[in-house]
Amino acid sequence: MKTIILAAGRGERMQPLTDTTPKPLLKAGDKRLIEYTIDALVQAGLCDLVINHAHLGEQFPALLGDGKRYGATIQYSNEYEGRLETAGGIINALPLLGDSPFLVVNGDIWTDYPFEKLANKTLDQHTQCHLVLVKNPEHHPNGDFAITSGLLSEDGNPKYTYSGIGIYDPALFSGLAAEAMPLKPILMKAIDAQQASGEIYTGQWSDIGTVERLNALSKQLNC
Repeated sequence: MKTIILAAGRGERMQPLTDTTPKPLLKAGDKRLIEYTIDALVQAGLCDLVINHAHLGEQFPALLGDGKRYGATIQYSNEYEGRLETAGGIINALPLLGDSPFLVVNGDIWTDYPFEKLANKTLDQHTQCHLVLVKNPEHHPNGDFAITSGLLSEDGNPKYTYSGIGIYDPALFSGLAAEAMPLKPILMKAIDAQQASGEIYTGQWSDIGTVERLNALSKQLNC
């Protein structure tokens, strides 16, 4: 299974750090945020990676190279400052991701999620995506989705937060152009059609969206 790491965001809430460094390339402890994800994916056998980038995007291939030193193969999907948003960025990278379901991981999270659980997971013919949900962090107390009998819903309770980890069938994006496009409306279409499954992960997970959270993670990793 191929994996795309989403790394094209501007990271405005983390300025001035992100004025000179893309958010996924910021360091927490001894490594850059994206390196923790790459290492975890490789350990799970997910070595065929695509990284999309836009803001200061030239830094990704310069620092990460072709992935060989991580035991991976890395290809890059350049959005040329296109600000395609999440769905647009995925659609733009589809030529590199192929015709089979692929894993999507946000480039600005840190987690100990066991990616091997997803490495060999298949989507049945009625499912277009499978999302990993986590308990709601303080900055997102109302969550995103509920799970009922393994399927996602927006109306149920309790709600959990989308972790930024999920498996997607390319058919979910069929007929859509690579233009600025958010992901949630596409997910909602699949949810309404009962074609979106999910799971809840209760381990460690953090969305590194502020300098404070980055500093807290660095402190945690250095303990």
